[in-house]
Amino acid sequence: MSTNNLQVLLAERPVGWPEARHFKIQQAPMPTPGEGEVLVRNLWLSLDPYMRGRMSDAKSYAEPVALGAVMIGGTAGEVVESRHPDLRAGDKVVGMLGWQRYGCAPARALMKVDDARVPLQAYLGALGMPGVTAWYGLLRLCEPQAGETVVVTAASGAVGAVVGQLAKACGCRVVGVAGGAAKCAYVVDELGFDACVDYKAGRLGEDLRAALPDGADCLFENVGGEIFDRLLGMMRPFGRIALCGMISDYNATEPHPMRNLRAVLIQRLKLQGFIVSEHMELWPQALRELAELVAAGKLRWRETVAEGLERAPEAFIGLLRGENFGKQLVRVG
Repeated sequence: MSTNNLQVLLAERPVGWPEARHFKIQQAPMPTPGEGEVLVRNLWLSLDPYMRGRMSDAKSYAEPVALGAVMIGGTAGEVVESRHPDLRAGDKVVGMLGWQRYGCAPARALMKVDDARVPLQAYLGALGMPGVTAWYGLLRLCEPQAGETVVVTAASGAVGAVVGQLAKACGCRVVGVAGGAAKCAYVVDELGFDACVDYKAGRLGEDLRAALPDGADCLFENVGGEIFDRLLGMMRPFGRIALCGMISDYNATEPHPMRNLRAVLIQRLKLQGFIVSEHMELWPQALRELAELVAAGKLRWRETVAEGLERAPEAFIGLLRGENFGKQLVRVG
């Protein structure tokens, strides 16, 4: 085992779009586990849009990453050394060990997982935070009923893909919004959505009206901006909206002006933002139900993998630009 630990740090706080200069890659001493802790070699790193918010020191729901600190991130890896009886060397675990090759954490902060039947990295996607996000936002906030229409933005992404499949399992008509013909084809042909609107095709309003002639009962919103604004104006009375993310605004210096916000009042909509980590008591149920769908072959996903921790900044910037297809991962190496 190497005596050094490769890390990616936050070097500067970006204004607007992050660039490579906002990150610093360094070699650091190998961490040593204390009493009750374990040392983990991270094999996979999850890249997610929320990380952009943590790079800023603006007021938010969570503390920002400190300058000079390891970037925050979910990881899946293998226990190298344990000082807790519940975990042994060789066990596979998921945690929040950040953008680094090795990390130490209390055993209670890690979840032991079984990668015998599903790939280890699935616990960072459909069987992890993105899957639980989809499950909670759709089933607990949107509460779709059979025969209703559900629209999902960022439909080919790690969260949106699961949302659409869960909505189909509820007996709903499901319309996705995604960027590019290939992503829309995947959403319809492989994930089973009823329709998909390509927001890059230049006919956003026209195509949304064609896909949603009677409006939508539920909206699972991941994007924000113009797409969200247009969909607000297409919601049916007493529609429900789960506001999961607004990635289109994360790098904007000025927020997108919302013109259809009055639809919330006129259509008596329920609009709820949520942070899935605030509902940990529901994670066991969500993960159990998602695992049953995976075992039955009823839940599919796709991954984009960057090879090597050094490529994490580049892959993260690409994620923010919508260049990934499905769940964005880094094989730490």
